[in-house]
Amino acid sequence: MLSHLRGFREKGWTQIDAAAYSAAWQQFGGSVATHPQVIERLSSMADIPVRYLGWLEGGELQAALPTWGRYLALSKEVLKSQLKRGFFDLGNAEIILPAAASVRLPLRHKVSYLSALNAAQFSTLREQKEGLALAREPEEYSKKFRYNQRREQRLLEDSGGVIRSVLELSPAELATIYNDLFLRRWNFKPAGYAHNAEVFQLLREFMTGSLIYLNDEPIAVQVLYRVEAPQWVSIEYINGGVDPQSREFSPGSVLSFINTQNAWADARALGKPLRYSFGRADREYKDRWCNRVAVYQV
Repeated sequence: MLSHLRGFREKGWTQIDAAAYSAAWQQFGGSVATHPQVIERLSSMADIPVRYLGWLEGGELQAALPTWGRYLALSKEVLKSQLKRGFFDLGNAEIILPAAASVRLPLRHKVSYLSALNAAQFSTLREQKEGLALAREPEEYSKKFRYNQRREQRLLEDSGGVIRSVLELSPAELATIYNDLFLRRWNFKPAGYAHNAEVFQLLREFMTGSLIYLNDEPIAVQVLYRVEAPQWVSIEYINGGVDPQSREFSPGSVLSFINTQNAWADARALGKPLRYSFGRADREYKDRWCNRVAVYQV
């Protein structure tokens, strides 16, 4: 029965190896959550094997999928079913699957938050009720908004605030700061609490962004992962933490401004569009920074 169901899901698809999947990603592009090394490292950490599938036309690979059973790889549902929900956290990341622009293919594996970039390439999608929050371009913010953000940053720095790159810290140091500030802000532990140091070590080459110190103590941090595809730059903002005692300086807002502005500058220097995802469009603060865009599911 299981083999029959897998046969139906995979009809038209062919099993490929990790190298072929990686080549497809490098050719057609993808996102943080579909990057070959992110898939490989986190799947290995969770001890869940990845089955890679490809769609071939004329002997040429036109699309590729990383799968965990009937779901795409890194699925929260699979982690939960195996009692591994707390192993790592990618939030509600934008899913961009590597696929040639001209294809129109059936996708039968369970997936949510599939990008609008894939909407024309897969024939079995339905739009989700929840949208995705994608950061606006700098010019889309009003002059008043940009002025206020720069003013808040200046006031913070004039009071002794210091902005540092997250890469100045070891993965263990960053995990300690993130876990602590998240707990202080929300009064519960972040997803992946016990494993964040290991995850940050595994994904260190993809980490980006800054954190803020005041009086030599960290007061705001955000977990960001960045990958560069041939056609665009993909950044995923997973979550963050803020010291409530520093609320008068709006450090979370200042940090969002710094991180988004730096990301846009970096992408434009590369001559590529930026897809800076704040995950599910479910919070009022995200509307300040982002446009709500459609995403899809199977």
